[in-house]
Amino acid sequence: MSRSARPLTSARVLHKIKALTTPQSTDYVVNRNPRNLERLRIAYKPGGYHLEKPGRSFWHTLEINTSGRYVSADVKHFENGIILSASTSEWAIKQQLYKTNDTAAFINLGRVLAHRCLQSGITEMTCNVDAVPGSKLQKLLQTLQDNGVSFKEPARLENTQPWDAERQEKPWDVSEQSLNTTEPPKTDK
Repeated sequence: MSRSARPLTSARVLHKIKALTTPQSTDYVVNRNPRNLERLRIAYKPGGYHLEKPGRSFWHTLEINTSGRYVSADVKHFENGIILSASTSEWAIKQQLYKTNDTAAFINLGRVLAHRCLQSGITEMTCNVDAVPGSKLQKLLQTLQDNGVSFKEPARLENTQPWDAERQEKPWDVSEQSLNTTEPPKTDK
């Protein structure tokens, strides 16, 4: 029996899996996170036109659509379109609600969308929705904020020139001044 025609055994399969999954030493790292440059604040951010309202200067924005029966909320990327969505028409969400468009539905939709945003690493987005205080829409937005989503995106880092007097601190640099350098209280024994 030739070597290539031998039947597969668990030992041969395990050896092959180990050979394929062990990392080879390389001099570079491939970043598979497409949002990494946005988190570092150096990705392109469209400016839009100055007469546009509400404008297009965002990486991610929140869009909320209400119909007579359902509510849906989408997180939209300026380039790739809708990247996250949650709706009360989804079976798993609809089964937990008494009605799909009451105040409880808006609050729970905010919880679900915030959880999905945090799982995917999106913590900041813009929101151009104007809500009346005390309304269902306001409660959805407040629930999103309470669960860790911020509605203010950081500004894009602009390239500094050699002749600039002051340079912005890079988000990936940590200086001693930015650290909280408080000494722990001394205890006398």
